[in-house]
Amino acid sequence: MLLMSRRARLQAALLLLAALAAIISASDLRGAQEQHGSPAQSAPAPNKPAEYVGSSTCQGCHEDIFKTFQTSPHEKLETDKKREWETKACESCHGPGSRHAESLSAADIIQPAKLKPAANDKLCLTCHLNQPTHAGRLNSSHVRNQVSCSSCHFIHKDNGNGLVARKLADINVQCAKCHTDVWTSFRRPFKHPVPEGAMSCVDCHNPHGGVIARGMLQTANANEPGCFKCHGDKRGPFVFEHAPVKTEPCSTCHEPHGSANPWMLTRAQVRFVCLECHASLPGPTLAANATLGSIPPALHDLRSPRFQQCTLCHQKVHGSYVDRDLFK
Repeated sequence: MLLMSRRARLQAALLLLAALAAIISASDLRGAQEQHGSPAQSAPAPNKPAEYVGSSTCQGCHEDIFKTFQTSPHEKLETDKKREWETKACESCHGPGSRHAESLSAADIIQPAKLKPAANDKLCLTCHLNQPTHAGRLNSSHVRNQVSCSSCHFIHKDNGNGLVARKLADINVQCAKCHTDVWTSFRRPFKHPVPEGAMSCVDCHNPHGGVIARGMLQTANANEPGCFKCHGDKRGPFVFEHAPVKTEPCSTCHEPHGSANPWMLTRAQVRFVCLECHASLPGPTLAANATLGSIPPALHDLRSPRFQQCTLCHQKVHGSYVDRDLFK
């Protein structure tokens, strides 16, 4: 009996060890599967970067835009080997389109018109940076006021004609949408013939900026104000100069957008313009804070009507070839 009892205990111990070994083996197998993944479950594929698919793929959904784009100057990119956008003109602005073609989601494509102004400009200046018309773009007031390229240029609008307004009236209407105060100035009696369509805003202004940062003015003769393109007789050089013509902009005396004065002066009467510099100060010497061009003591009695129209005598106010006092 004692021998059989020992055998039973031994068998029970062996069975217990076998069961424990089976449990440990199953636990190790489960851990290995969790660590390496089961054969039936493959690892997720990494996110592939978007790839270029060509303009023909875009045409499949955007047929109307694609046809309009054929009349746009940007269509030249479709055959441009220099910039390496051949057959990928759409993606030159919108970025690689493979993800967008698969998901059809607007979030998977670049939409230039919805970018922030700085990002929009950066995209356009990728190609247009080193062009003469954009020489001052980066420091122009349009940039400082967050006016992006797509605010004025519409790539897909009006069969490609929306890219750049060509007619004088169309240019003026486009500028007037923002510059309402300037457009109102043209309602004054004396002005440049802009509302009549004989001139456009870009005759005087470079919307992309330029050498003259103030007012984004056009230039003439390299670095002179653009006014001299039409008013060349006021340019000189003169033997006897009127200093402000060389040192100050024309707008110091003139209001180019409209004025109550026939000569488009900043003041209604000529004498008030002259007196801004030529003040009649008493005394034999200039005061410490005297205005530039003062002429003490007073030579004219401005209370008399005969001295209230300066240009009756000083006719050559822009400069003279023969008279130091600009009389003729």
